[in-house]
Amino acid sequence: MIDQIPAIIVLAPLFGAMIIGLFGIRDHRVCLPVVFISLLVSLGASVAAAQQVFNVGTINYFVGGWEKPLGIGIHLKIDALNSLVLVVIGVVVMLVSFFSIRRVGERDTEKTPYFYILYLLLCVGLFGITITSDAFNLFVLIEVSSLTSYALIAMGSNKRGTVAAFNYVIMGTVGASFYLLGVGYLYLKTGSLNMDGIHAILMLETNDANVGASKATTVAFIFILVGIWIKMAFFPLYGWLPNAYTYCPSTSSCILAPLMTKVSVYVMIRVMITVFGLDWVFVELGWSQLVVWLAVIAILAGSMLALAQREIKKMLCYLIVAEVGYMVGGAWLADPDHWGMTGALYHILADAMMTLCLFLFAGIVAKRLGAFEISDLQGLFKKMPITSIGLVIGALAMIGVPPTCGFFSKFYLIRGAIEGGHWEFVAALLISSLVNAVLFFRIFEIAYFGNKPAEGHDHSHDHSDDSIEEGKGSDSTVLGREASWSSLFPLLASAAIIILLGVFNGEVVALIRVTFENSNHLSGLFR
Repeated sequence: MIDQIPAIIVLAPLFGAMIIGLFGIRDHRVCLPVVFISLLVSLGASVAAAQQVFNVGTINYFVGGWEKPLGIGIHLKIDALNSLVLVVIGVVVMLVSFFSIRRVGERDTEKTPYFYILYLLLCVGLFGITITSDAFNLFVLIEVSSLTSYALIAMGSNKRGTVAAFNYVIMGTVGASFYLLGVGYLYLKTGSLNMDGIHAILMLETNDANVGASKATTVAFIFILVGIWIKMAFFPLYGWLPNAYTYCPSTSSCILAPLMTKVSVYVMIRVMITVFGLDWVFVELGWSQLVVWLAVIAILAGSMLALAQREIKKMLCYLIVAEVGYMVGGAWLADPDHWGMTGALYHILADAMMTLCLFLFAGIVAKRLGAFEISDLQGLFKKMPITSIGLVIGALAMIGVPPTCGFFSKFYLIRGAIEGGHWEFVAALLISSLVNAVLFFRIFEIAYFGNKPAEGHDHSHDHSDDSIEEGKGSDSTVLGREASWSSLFPLLASAAIIILLGVFNGEVVALIRVTFENSNHLSGLFR
């Protein structure tokens, strides 16, 4: 059974979606048990895979047992680079499945099985993206996750969500096309689609014919990079993200916001390390300075745009844009001891949990209090003290207060920036942290001291999918009741993981750095 772990991770949610499609449409009671069992199996397999990777080494799995060359197109690989990402994906999708219990189908019970089918297929795409070792299969799995995310955004009754989903479809298709063109150039150049195989051929050509001067390789890298940047909403290619994650149903935003951009950042790092090699990317190509400056602009722009928002979800969406800048900049710092890359990988894990925590909070207060804008959070600490704990921990992590994981991810990123001589990146991180402090302490002030409510604002039109459990005219103490356990459990669990990731940051970072110690794709410059 241990040898089948990579297949189990992907196939468990796939078979779960099939079972719901066959039986859940007729009997909705089938849906939740199937979802929980499927995702629990994937999470358990992910944890087992991570343990095996760090105890034994890389897991290579060839579907059907066919090794090279027959199995080279269906090669699954779990190593130090992606094993922790797999675990985080498993944790996030499991927590969101609890959060969905009382939300999915409340407005239209007929949509319940279709939501869970899409939800599980999204998990198939995310897990598959993370473990595939084939460049074309990566494209297929990116499209699986993208198509399901379009539907999850559009399936609510909010018209603005439908428009946002359409914009996302357009931008996502453009991004996928760029990526596929890049893979096509690589295939023409190397005759291989396996990531390790492409790298081996490119390195042979480097020794024989100076592949650094190859226009085909450079053009392929540009196409792939632009395609991934669109998928991760890297500034200024972020236009699809704010409305898509703001006006979709809360459960959809809670799964998409923490994972879609972070998995895309992982794909960029995987391509840089495994396909092209950091030696070629940083030395031959020499774009490190340019990309770091683009990341600085992304961080500052995302932070300033977040500062100007009144809606809670939209503010969080612009913070995602800034956080993507953190990770892209860290990955391209090119510092000799690769602390920047370490910080970027750690921040994928940390930001996934921070974003999950804050979007869970936003979904809870939208449903319980009808709070869609920051000014609607007046008196929150008294009305919902337990829910407020999740807000405080998630906010402090975003600011970068120890011992949360947000502090340590910024610490490693700043360390890499200093060692790489990128002081502009250090300044951007510090400014962004100050902006986050202003944003969240303003929320704390309103939540504790109260604030005059906005006049003449009707939430029902823009956020029709987040119906309030008790009417606006209900007694304030009724409105202020805490959320159900199915909502509080994932919120508090994500808050606890934020702290645990910070407290055990040394162990997590040590596991991440195994990537650089064992990788054959790093030159002596980066050891």
